[in-house]
Amino acid sequence: MVFSELPVIKQALKSKFLGALVGTGIGDALGAPFEGWYWFMPEEIEAVAERREVLIYTDDTHMMIGVAESLIRAGGFNGEDMAQTFVENYELEPFRGYGPGPPRIFRLIRAGTAWDEVAQGLYGGGSYGNGSAMRIAPVGVLYHDNPAIIKEVAYKSSQITHAHVLGKEGAALQAFAIALAADLDPLGAFDRGNFLAKLINFVQEGVYREKLNQIEAILNRPDKTKVIIELGNGIEAFNSVPTAIYSFLSQPHSFAQAVLHAISLGGDTDTIGAMTGAISGAYLGIESIPDSWEGKLENRLYIEELASTLAEIKLKDLQN
Repeated sequence: MVFSELPVIKQALKSKFLGALVGTGIGDALGAPFEGWYWFMPEEIEAVAERREVLIYTDDTHMMIGVAESLIRAGGFNGEDMAQTFVENYELEPFRGYGPGPPRIFRLIRAGTAWDEVAQGLYGGGSYGNGSAMRIAPVGVLYHDNPAIIKEVAYKSSQITHAHVLGKEGAALQAFAIALAADLDPLGAFDRGNFLAKLINFVQEGVYREKLNQIEAILNRPDKTKVIIELGNGIEAFNSVPTAIYSFLSQPHSFAQAVLHAISLGGDTDTIGAMTGAISGAYLGIESIPDSWEGKLENRLYIEELASTLAEIKLKDLQN
């Protein structure tokens, strides 16, 4: 690394880390009021956001914050620490809209069940919901230059709550999409086909490969109904992670349009919005997020502090 390049690299890196974490919160908070709706127009989302004084996030962002806190405190992934962080954060703010599963897991962890055994025992084969993918942005940016570590950490962090291989693979795919976006220069040409090809080569589970292979055709002939039917808009990881990737690719040069499109598909709007916001924010940086949204995001300064700290950790790693 040339010393004269350091300030530019540092600023770009920080912008992408901020974009991914704040983007998660924005997508989550914008999508939360519409969860469970059938698809609708982006203008309706903008109107609701404009009327709200504060954009309040859900468990998606709350758990993303926990991932970042643990990575920072433990100096990388530590399953026991991350699990305890989730438990403590939930106990402080149980009102974030958690589904029935995580609180049960957290109570069992608090009672002494091992962090890497509790979810498997509770769900039998493990959950394949999108709960571990929605929170994965800190992993995606921190390890953006190491796909093998991304997969390892995504799988291990997913194990805490979502032990099914399809839940783990969804988290890994989402993290890798964020990593690819963070590696790209938003001022350069964007190669959609190459982005998709790298994702397809990364995943191992057939359902994800099949859906990723469908994205190009849908992008060439956009159709919301087709997106919902073929890619999904539900709570399963395989019915939402590909949809977030599609939403980013449909509007790669506009954070606002990508997130609005994701939410307008209806269904699990907060999570698909959060995941789309993470990928788009990692690509375009914090500057791409509209000020009118960013300024209203609940707890924004703390989220930005976490993102900046992660960026500093990564920068030191790159310098060594």
